Amino acid sequence: MREFLVFRLYGPLASWGEIAVGERRGSWSRPSKSAVLGLVAGAIGIERSETGKQAAFAAGYGFAVLVDCPGIPLRDYHSSQTAREADLKKIRITDPRPLTRRRELSVNEPETILSQRDYHADALYSAALWARDGAPLPLSGLAEALRRPRFAPYLGRKSCPPALPFAPEVIAAEDLLKAFDAYQPPEPPELGKPLSAFLNRRDVPSLIAWEDDVVPPGALARLHVERRRDAPGDRLRWHFAERDEQVGFMR
Repeated sequence: MREFLVFRLYGPLASWGEIAVGERRGSWSRPSKSAVLGLVAGAIGIERSETGKQAAFAAGYGFAVLVDCPGIPLRDYHSSQTAREADLKKIRITDPRPLTRRRELSVNEPETILSQRDYHADALYSAALWARDGAPLPLSGLAEALRRPRFAPYLGRKSCPPALPFAPEVIAAEDLLKAFDAYQPPEPPELGKPLSAFLNRRDVPSLIAWEDDVVPPGALARLHVERRRDAPGDRLRWHFAERDEQVGFMR
């Protein structure tokens, strides 16, 4: 038996940023490991500047996610002000600290840039964590932090707050699939009907992605392995490392 911490991720909008180049800011179709661990680390109270704690936290837990409902893709046409490249170079020469929004707009003539940002509307996910050797905190401590987070959590971007409690639950199960099967978060009474009635659900198998050996071999159909650049690295410099993630489908 192994213990899994399973919790719910739901909001009107979510965005799980992929590699961003140029004006396009895309989103993975499911939560990234860096986004989920960052959410939990923030709930505990670990700051981005605490690189040692961030590294220990990232290495201490395995990660999996079940896509309960993929949601509807949404693209936002976005405009924002920024400093010109020449002015940014001058700022970095005089002060090499990480660039803040206030310092960026302190120049005399900022310019406006246009970008496209991708989101998923009304998507629902179940995330799971399990402790590895040297985990900083027990799963029960993580669950308590998700119930009373120290820093405000969000689903990928600060403009995407969660719309429901995370409903964390520590489940003892033989494998990850049984843990997901056993997870039954409470239905929000204020909705008046089950959450599934509000979602754009499809009669297709749910995608599941995971690390480690927490799923029995041959238990899922259409198994393959993806390499993703979402392993938390340096949070101040937004550096991420590659990792392998197994992917399958379950009913």
